[in-house]
Amino acid sequence: MKNDNLKDQYRINERIRVREVRLVGDDIEQGVYSISEALRIADEKGLDLVEISPNANPPVCRVTDYQKFLYQQKKRQKEQKAKSVKVVVKEIRFGPQTDDHDYNFKLKHARGFLEEGAKVKAYVFFKGRSILFKEQGEVLLLRFANDLEDYGKVEQLPVLEGKRMIIMLSPKKAGSPNTPSIPKPQQQAPAAPKKIITLKPKAEAGKKEEAKGNG
Repeated sequence: MKNDNLKDQYRINERIRVREVRLVGDDIEQGVYSISEALRIADEKGLDLVEISPNANPPVCRVTDYQKFLYQQKKRQKEQKAKSVKVVVKEIRFGPQTDDHDYNFKLKHARGFLEEGAKVKAYVFFKGRSILFKEQGEVLLLRFANDLEDYGKVEQLPVLEGKRMIIMLSPKKAGSPNTPSIPKPQQQAPAAPKKIITLKPKAEAGKKEEAKGNG
């Protein structure tokens, strides 16, 4: 059925009912010809005259093998359809105080989604007064993105939308260029150990003070 629709899309040979056409094709002197002359040229080459642009003035026709032309059109349609495949988005939800066990469980699922070619929309949901921990939620999402940097690239850094802070990740293709570096989650640096300096009294100073006391 689809093939019939494709055939009906193009007029060929004697079905082209115009006075003149603009002729294109391999080994063809391009230009405007009368329809009878264009048909004669196609016939001499053992090919077909295919109207490829009927709305042009004059219409554009190609001298080609019609079956080969249809095959190329079908191939092009398949390629376009493959490029327009529906994008799947998987959502992963965190709480602002997600523990390590839950985090690693969801990280494993996100890795699988990205390997399958799906996008990952991860978010931290703040319920009630937990919105006070939004910085903690941002740190969690940045950690999540860094742990997945071998599998996905960041499309959108963490952004707060209502009660949700969201980050978007898309699958990383082999050989894809490096994306801008993700800010590392800030961690408080350990306090430097305090040095205790003991001041030792000078022996000579002590003797002078003692001498003054005796005098």
